[in-house]
Amino acid sequence: MQQDRAEEIALIALGWLAANEDLLPVFMGASGAGPDDLRRGAGDPAFLGSVLDFILMDDAWVIACCEAAGMAYETLMQARQALPGGALPTWT
Repeated sequence: MQQDRAEEIALIALGWLAANEDLLPVFMGASGAGPDDLRRGAGDPAFLGSVLDFILMDDAWVIACCEAAGMAYETLMQARQALPGGALPTWT
């Protein structure tokens, strides 16, 4: 996946997270991000990666986000891998 497409997917995920009244405060508390940080972070690939990292922590969140956006469940992980810090380690 190309980084620009990964950023688009992460923005969709950020929109889903921002609309989730129960989960958004958890993300903001865990990340230390405030409302202004969310707005600025929407243009930062590393921040978008942190949004995906957060959602990917719980299968229920992945399922809810992907179903709301009409995406396959693996899409968030694929997008995460294309953003800064998301490369899977090679063990060879």
